[in-house]
Amino acid sequence: MKRTSVIVIAVLSLLLGTTALAVGQRDEPQGDKQKQEQRGDKKDDKKDKPSGQDRQGRQGGQDKQAQQAQQAKPDTAQRGQEAKPQQAPQTRDQQQQQQERDKQIQQQRQDRNTQQQQQRAQQQQQQQDRNKQLQQQDQSKQQEQQRAQQQQQQQDRNKQLQQQQQDRNTQQSQQRAQQQQQPQDKNRQQAGRVPQERQKQLVDQQQQRLTQYRQHLDQQERVLQQQASQLQQQKRSAQYRFHEDYLGRLRQQRVFLNDHHPDYDRDPFFFTVSIYGYNRGGRHYEINQYGADLLRQAVNFGYEEGFRAGEADRQDHWRFGYEDSYAYQDANFGYNGYYVDRDDYNFYFREGFRRGYEDGFYSRYQYGRYADGSYRMNDSVLTVVLNFQSLR
Repeated sequence: MKRTSVIVIAVLSLLLGTTALAVGQRDEPQGDKQKQEQRGDKKDDKKDKPSGQDRQGRQGGQDKQAQQAQQAKPDTAQRGQEAKPQQAPQTRDQQQQQQERDKQIQQQRQDRNTQQQQQRAQQQQQQQDRNKQLQQQDQSKQQEQQRAQQQQQQQDRNKQLQQQQQDRNTQQSQQRAQQQQQPQDKNRQQAGRVPQERQKQLVDQQQQRLTQYRQHLDQQERVLQQQASQLQQQKRSAQYRFHEDYLGRLRQQRVFLNDHHPDYDRDPFFFTVSIYGYNRGGRHYEINQYGADLLRQAVNFGYEEGFRAGEADRQDHWRFGYEDSYAYQDANFGYNGYYVDRDDYNFYFREGFRRGYEDGFYSRYQYGRYADGSYRMNDSVLTVVLNFQSLR
């Protein structure tokens, strides 16, 4: 009976060991408890063994060895289960390394994208700089062309003035030659001459005009320089160039005035009768052909200077204002101190200037035209402005 109990216990121990292998690490506390119970059962079996039974003792020793071998198996399985968690840190390290590599790759990709964006931005900026440089070069070329054109126009005007003066001198010389060579014509002309008292009056007026005009030119030199500084401060480059041209022409008139001396005895103006009448400022005036030609010149010169002044303000993007122009205020371009009073010349010069400024500012030809390198008022408008009335 005792032997049967031992065998049953051994079989149960084998079953328990197999169960422990299946459960593994999860049932580790229960396996320890079973070990303690099995050890307790072995002690009880030893107490029940009768002394002197060697066969049974040997059998019990064999059973004990089998039990110990069986008990050792769960320990081995347990050690196998305990060894597995040691591999987990290595897997986490690999995951962390993989994540770091992914982050590094992503960072490199971002750096490449950022570098590409910077390169594109730099290329765009360089292209914009090149475009600006090309635009500035084009503007510089246009400005140079405009300056060259204005210089050429100025030269043309100067030549025209010289030609007109030469024509006037030639005409006067021809008239004097005709007077000397054709006594009969001279006698007929003598019959139509103004009285000596009127002739003396005209000579006195002419001398006063010349004296006053010289003084005026000396005073206006300082004013012109102040106006030039103001235009530079306002950054009105086109109007400044026009102003400088106007100043240069006034200086040429001063040179002519200083070098030229009138011949009162031979100049036909001082003995030619008046043929036109006109009204200005509520007063009536009479004038001969030479004075009438000078007033026509005043209107045309005024229109030309006004057109250039208006064009300059338009180029400078300046406000409309012909009265602010010094050329309008001065109104002496083309005047040489002869034949008519400076007030009369200024009045008709400003009449032409105002109309020319409007055409130049609005880039049109309502009152005049451009022909042969100069601006001239239309004949129909000129007739209305002068409003000469024939005395014969």
